[in-house]
Amino acid sequence: MSAADPGGVDPDGTEGLRAAAQPGAGEVTATVIVAAPAPRVFAALTAWERQGDWIPFTRVRLVEGDGGEGSLVEAVTAVGPAVLRDEMRVVRVDPPYEVRVVHCGGLLRGPGVLRCTQMAEDRTQVVWHEWFHLPGGSAGRVAWPVLWPGSKFGLTQALKRFARLVERGQLP
Repeated sequence: MSAADPGGVDPDGTEGLRAAAQPGAGEVTATVIVAAPAPRVFAALTAWERQGDWIPFTRVRLVEGDGGEGSLVEAVTAVGPAVLRDEMRVVRVDPPYEVRVVHCGGLLRGPGVLRCTQMAEDRTQVVWHEWFHLPGGSAGRVAWPVLWPGSKFGLTQALKRFARLVERGQLP
């Protein structure tokens, strides 16, 4: 670390992104079956600024790029006075199968993946998987088993809402 770079990240952010891309100890997965073909489901997942339609209390915007590889996406979740800002760099897009991101903000860090698997002509399985670096050192590792059920429940509920909106033709 230096005075010019207090975060210990190189000027172009490559090393910081590489460090954030390593899986953390906090892991959560949610899945849902959507009655729609994979290309339509994938298009809805990657309509970044529409994610607030299905992720409660969350507003999403593109900060850089067009939503494809290299783009920076910001999600701000606000519940009362509590605000959580999540920055994600899109690192891989493989339509209509997979999109990979790296959470690279100050609090949320770690890789995430959204996968679409075509099961039948009009059925697609969506898997949302995140590996977070737990903040707070050993206190974060101790707190994770208490926080994990809420995280899994929240992701699952968001994906269920997502599925309903896609099936009704309201997304993307």
